[in-house]
Amino acid sequence: MAAEKLQWKELFSEVVTSGLCTGCAACVIACPHDVLEYNADNGAYKPFHLDIDGGPSDCTHGEKGCTMCTRACPRFRNWESEIDQHRFARERRDDEVYGMGDVLLARSTDASLLENGQDGGFISTLLIYCLENDRIDAALVSGLEGDGSTWRAEPRVATTRQEVLDTAKSRYTYSANLLAYPKATEAGAERIAVVGMGCMASAPGAMQTRKAGKIARRLSLTIGLLCSKTFDDAIFEELFEAQYGLKREDIIKMNIKGVFQIWTRDGGYHEVPLKEAHAYTREGCTQCPDFAAEHADISAGGIGAFNDWTLVIVRTDQGRELMAALKENGLIETRPGDDDPGAVALLHKLARLSRKRWPESATPGPRRIPVQIS
Repeated sequence: MAAEKLQWKELFSEVVTSGLCTGCAACVIACPHDVLEYNADNGAYKPFHLDIDGGPSDCTHGEKGCTMCTRACPRFRNWESEIDQHRFARERRDDEVYGMGDVLLARSTDASLLENGQDGGFISTLLIYCLENDRIDAALVSGLEGDGSTWRAEPRVATTRQEVLDTAKSRYTYSANLLAYPKATEAGAERIAVVGMGCMASAPGAMQTRKAGKIARRLSLTIGLLCSKTFDDAIFEELFEAQYGLKREDIIKMNIKGVFQIWTRDGGYHEVPLKEAHAYTREGCTQCPDFAAEHADISAGGIGAFNDWTLVIVRTDQGRELMAALKENGLIETRPGDDDPGAVALLHKLARLSRKRWPESATPGPRRIPVQIS
């Protein structure tokens, strides 16, 4: 019996319209026929099928055997076990709530990167090292549109130190960084790093596991961001401005450390209770089970007590080799994760809470019997 050809029809019903879609845009960049587009308007953050080739829920290319969109999707069928087996040669254990890897703390030794970065300047240091030492040709990152005053995030390509610095810091609204992939390849990039939350960090693994061609090969390094959720753009006007008088054009930096921390251009610092922000959780985050970017080469985030250190999870041989290179070149300093037991405990707590989001109704779901993608 011929293997089932899983295509847009199944992706649309099982992921895009079921609530599982995170809006990562992997299916859009993988589509070889350019019949998938992306809707970022009004907080949608969803792929859609163009009317030029079938309707919203069907695809004539899929009917003819094209399966690239399902090969790319990091939430389709048994995505977790498939990627685990490919990247780590085994499935994660139930007690590995944040995935596989070693936890440590790291920060840049470059004072300018520390000052410009979100916490320890680690990700900026890593990207700059990889770009300047012929490890990658480009990185898919996010930046703020225009002069930054709108605080609307957009996908960007970084190929230089300055472009890394320009896109540092966290946004907390969504950016489908994978959408910058065509721009990177048009400029000739063959070794591309992806920086993104768990939903995007699993996309390269999904493509590599399911043999999605050149894209799978080009996405050669994955840097994951610890993320419990992102927020709808409406949070700026409806909460920050309406309730606290904080206009988006006056904000220069944001962070989350138990509360929403907001710094403004006048030198002010403000705190907004995190519980007030929950109502603005982006739809694509509500069923995402991956706080810790489990399929990245290296995952990182600022969840510790030390504001100038980054909590880092090193997951793969490539990740370990890069960490060793950064240390040998004196670019970072590290300390054991146990130096901040509160951060490690919070990592476990937030990862466990995120795992509970995956719906029982999702079939087959994480850690179930793999389904062959053909």
